[in-house]
Order: sequence, then C-alpha cells, then structure tokens
Amino acid sequence: MDERVLAERLITYDTSTSDGLRAAVGFVKGWLEARDVPVTGREFGSLPVVLADVGPAAGPCVILHGHLDVVPAHDGQFAPRIEGDRLIGRGAYDMKGGLAAMMCALHDLAQNGKVRVRFICVPDEESDNLDFRCTEALVQEGLRGDFAITGEPTDLHIGVQAKGVLALRVETTGTAAHGSTPWLGDNAILKTYDMFRRIETLRFSRESSDLFDRPSINIARIVGGDAFNKVPDCCTMDIDIRFLPHQDPGEILAEIRGLGDDLQIIKTFHRAPARVSRSNLYVRALREAVSASLDDEAVSVGRDGASDAISFLEAGVPAVEFGPTGGGHHGPEEWVSIDSLARYRQALRDFVVGLPEWLVRDDDDARPPLRAVDGGLS
Repeated sequence: MDERVLAERLITYDTSTSDGLRAAVGFVKGWLEARDVPVTGREFGSLPVVLADVGPAAGPCVILHGHLDVVPAHDGQFAPRIEGDRLIGRGAYDMKGGLAAMMCALHDLAQNGKVRVRFICVPDEESDNLDFRCTEALVQEGLRGDFAITGEPTDLHIGVQAKGVLALRVETTGTAAHGSTPWLGDNAILKTYDMFRRIETLRFSRESSDLFDRPSINIARIVGGDAFNKVPDCCTMDIDIRFLPHQDPGEILAEIRGLGDDLQIIKTFHRAPARVSRSNLYVRALREAVSASLDDEAVSVGRDGASDAISFLEAGVPAVEFGPTGGGHHGPEEWVSIDSLARYRQALRDFVVGLPEWLVRDDDDARPPLRAVDGGLS
C-alpha cells in the first residue's frame, strides 16, 4: 500500500464538484473496506462523510481528521504528475497527499490492541458556507476523542495555534453624479478602497505574537456601481480578517467602526482561533514521534489559515494540525513531497503505537506533593 499511488488516485477526482466528491468518497470507502477496515457513512444534506474506526473500543481514542474537497482548478490539474520528489496536482498538498498517508496509517494500525483510532473524512473544509461545517455538526452530535490530528499541510511541523476568522461585509456610501463629471460626485468604490487601506493601518493590524508576525487582512470581494455612466453612490466590500489568538474580534470591530459614518458593517461572521498547549501530553508524544521520523527536532508552529481543529477544541478535545511537506496550495503548481508522505505515515503510526507508554509515564509522574513557596502552598 503505497501512499504516493493512493494520493495520485485521489488527485484524479475533481472534488471541487459534488459529483467528483461523491465519486471520491465512494473510492475512499471501497479502499478501506477492501482492507477490512470497518467504515460507516454519514450525510448532511448532500454532503457525504466517511467515518472509520480501528483498535479496541476501550482505552484512549485518537482522531485522524481530513478533507477531500479542493478549490476549483483547471482540468489539467487533476492529472497528477511527478517531478523528482514532487507529486503535483490540485489537492496534492491540501490535502489529498496527507489524506492518503492517513488512510495507510489507519490500515497499519488496524491490529493495534491499545489505542482506538477514529478516521474522519469530510467534504466541506474548503466550503464558503460560513454557517455550517460537517466537522462541527459531528462534534455537536457527540463525536469525541482524547486527541485529534487535523491533517492540513504543515511541512511536518505541529500546528498548535491557528488564527481566528472575522469575515465582514461593509457598505460605503458616496454621492451619485453623471459619469462625465465625476468631480461633482463622491465615488463610493474609491472610498471603499481607501477604507480598506485605512483598515490595514489600524492598531490591531500591527500586533504580533510569539508564533505570528501579524494578522492577515484580505479584500475578498468588491461590488459597486449600477450604471456605466454614473458615479457610484454605494459599494459593498467583503473583508477576510484572520486575527491572532490573543486578539478580541469585538475590539477589532470597534476599531473599524471608528473609521467614520460613511462605513457601515452590515454582516459579520466569527470563528474562534485554535490554541492548544505545547506541554499537552498528546502534543509532546506526537512531537517525539515526529522527531524520530525526521531524525530532527519537531517544531511547534502557528497556522495562518483557520482550522477545523477549533471544532474539537471547543468540545474539550485537544487538537493540532499536522501534515506533510509541500507548497503552492490553491495555486497552479500545487505539490507535495513524496518522501514526506512516507515520513508522515510513519510519524502517525509511531505516535499511536508509542502513546500507551506516554500515558503510563504520565501516571507514574502524577502530581508531586504540595510544597511551601513564600509562605503559601504551590
């Protein structure tokens, strides 16, 4: 079972479409079932989810979580090709390469007798539907584990933090005039762009943290004007702000509202940042497994993109992002390192196999007795 070959096959499905997603989900289910991995399916409306479990019913439970969907691409990007160590194609890095290695690791771990491994494959991580996510729905239904790994691409680093999302739709008003005399009007499109530049200079945009050098601010969409020969008097703009874990989205909104009455916030969406302690026992066990597979020290990092890990974290399940090496995701030459897929599979396997020893070690290192510090108890 070669994770590279499996990744190539997954790339051939255009999973930016509903038909491609259904075909790919059918393949994933068939691949697992052919290897005696018990599979169950779920549907949320027209969205199919793959669920599979191996290992004992009792004991610690580790969730391996990934997604099949990709952003749209040209037809040629669904024909994978290899150049040296690079497997190139839409979704190779985000995240069909990692998903293939997860599936192989799940089969590798099918006979382990100490850790339950739960595989979850969702179809809507890339969706622009801000009101619903299959992962969140599963967790709300009661899906739980002791630790979750979301296989987003991290270059074999461990993503212990991810930025939050603050999506805004703002409206800017101007003054209409004939297009031949623009100086008699106040162009709302130009004012909107100027507002965005001012947002980029607000206090929150200049903050940093130990894992992030700044928030991310992007114009996602501008819509304005209703006639060719008219100065537009109204314009809307969608802004995608990825704020730092320590920042308060309410304070960010207050700063933006303070720019003036010409700008009105008419719609918002908020998704909390992801954050897990680097000293968490499961994180430390994963770091040791990754370091062994790399022959080097694994690194904890912050992730600029929002993370489905937040669904697990908000339910009290520690979760990280961890995936293979590559680049160019969402671009024309997206690629994943073939060598890193093998290392990723090995790290997942080593993590699960070595986890019981870590849990025993934690029991042995139970809380030390209280000792006096400066007259108090610590």
